[in-house]
Amino acid sequence: MVDPRTLTLSDFPVHRPVTTRWSDNDMYGHLNNAVYYELFDSAINGWQADHVTIDPLTDPTQGVVAESGCTFYAEVAFPTPIVVGLRITRLGTSSVTYQLGLFVDPAAASVGDGAPKAVGHWVHVEIDADTRKPTPIPEHLRRLLESAVVDDPSQDEP
Repeated sequence: MVDPRTLTLSDFPVHRPVTTRWSDNDMYGHLNNAVYYELFDSAINGWQADHVTIDPLTDPTQGVVAESGCTFYAEVAFPTPIVVGLRITRLGTSSVTYQLGLFVDPAAASVGDGAPKAVGHWVHVEIDADTRKPTPIPEHLRRLLESAVVDDPSQDEP
């Protein structure tokens, strides 16, 4: 298994610049832990919104978070420019596992070293909006997800 601390932004097929706010800093002067999860969630949903039409209020299926986690390696604080790298490490029938890296924007090289400041994972399970039971990922969304897979998608779930 690859040590996540050795990942670089080039290991992620999708790059999402994100903006932090002054209020994201906590009393210790760095981004609060919960902000990382907000940035990851925004990167995933923003990427999807840029490429497929999803309306959580009217679509027959919805992607819900079943699991998430984050390992923090170095502090980041507002106003450091940040990029979230996104890749898919597992694409199942009804679920998708994302790996997300939080990096200082390479365009601001004077403030970054290229190493991830945090690496997270996020599992979405597609559910039927009415029954709330897992259902296959819709084909239009699956095509987008396939574009960011870095592992063998044959490890599909039943």
